[in-house]
Amino acid sequence: MNRKLLLTLLPFTLVGCASSVPSTSLDQIQNFSGGQIVGDATSLYWSSERLVGQPISASDYVAMGDYGQYQTEYRWEEGVVRELVREGTQLDDDVIKPFRLHIRFNKEGEAVYQRYRVDSNVLPVRPDVLTRLIADAARAVDVSRAQDKQGFDLIQGYWDGQEFSTCSGLNFDDVTFNEPLPKVLMGRLASVDSYVAFVGEMRSTRIEVEKLLILDDDSRDCIERPQLIED
Repeated sequence: MNRKLLLTLLPFTLVGCASSVPSTSLDQIQNFSGGQIVGDATSLYWSSERLVGQPISASDYVAMGDYGQYQTEYRWEEGVVRELVREGTQLDDDVIKPFRLHIRFNKEGEAVYQRYRVDSNVLPVRPDVLTRLIADAARAVDVSRAQDKQGFDLIQGYWDGQEFSTCSGLNFDDVTFNEPLPKVLMGRLASVDSYVAFVGEMRSTRIEVEKLLILDDDSRDCIERPQLIED
């Protein structure tokens, strides 16, 4: 499989059980990407983990139609989410408002720093929101990892009806859609230059689209992996 469109996968060879992996190999990182549509929310995911399967970081980009959109970066230490930053827009009192959320956790998973700003107001973070944020972090890892095991990646680029150009500059004129699409979408793909994001597989000479995530005007920029946490 030709990995990764947006990320670089370091080559590695894993021999024997985890306890016999050389210490130098433990520092190597695997990168995954993927996405899904659940209800009104379209999500793009990126994640990175060590060879032993321990997550290091993840990001998501989530579009919720009329309810807003956001992007998040998550960081782990020793299997525990230790920091996250989320920013975007959300529906608040029937008005779309900008927001930014920054949380730090201790090694027990307790939130020791919280900063939640909606428009110009600083608000507390409810316990159920903290629980949902941790679940969102796990979902970014689980979905991207599972789709990688199926041979899929998040792929973005531009389609002119005959040729697909990836965001990294590769061109393909052999594109197969493995899911049935409504006629209106097929008509648009055949006649209008478009930006597309999908979960699929990129081979040497062709691309297979497993799940179309975003179809938009070709003036739209490719969505980069969010990097919001300051080192």
